[in-house]
Amino acid sequence: MTDERIQSYEEFWPFYLSEHRDPVSRRLHFVGTTGFLAAVVGSAVTQPATFLPALAGFGAVLRDGLKKGESESPSFKHVAGMLGLGTAGSPVLFPAGVVFAYGCAWVGHYGFESNTPATFKYPLWSLASDFKMWSHMLRGQLWSGDPLEELGLEDPHAEPEPEITGARVNA
Repeated sequence: MTDERIQSYEEFWPFYLSEHRDPVSRRLHFVGTTGFLAAVVGSAVTQPATFLPALAGFGAVLRDGLKKGESESPSFKHVAGMLGLGTAGSPVLFPAGVVFAYGCAWVGHYGFESNTPATFKYPLWSLASDFKMWSHMLRGQLWSGDPLEELGLEDPHAEPEPEITGARVNA
């Protein structure tokens, strides 16, 4: 991958999967995302008066950031807003869920994939892709093998096939 930024989420999704080729890493992501979602549910149950409005704000900020995209630069102000809203609504469970989710994911990246998490360069697209990958796994997909092959997507790291023009090779 070059230093050029990915221009659309449609281009990002195969890149994201290519950075999650190790099944152990994907399983760690699944556990981490499940833990985060459990913390969100726990926050909503234990502090509904503060957390539910904060969660609505979190969703609005995420939606706005995804609408604007990350082709120009990372959306760190959106991330700060989402973390701030969630933490204001549930100062213990929500941050614990975030730490747990990213802890699991980063163990997967640094310990099994040997790569840097895409969240540092594309935080919102990465978050959306975490949920998308989680939903595929919930439906029984992506637990083993190459996720790009399983979903029939092109490898963004693959060299393009050389174009053969009219020349014949006699054997």
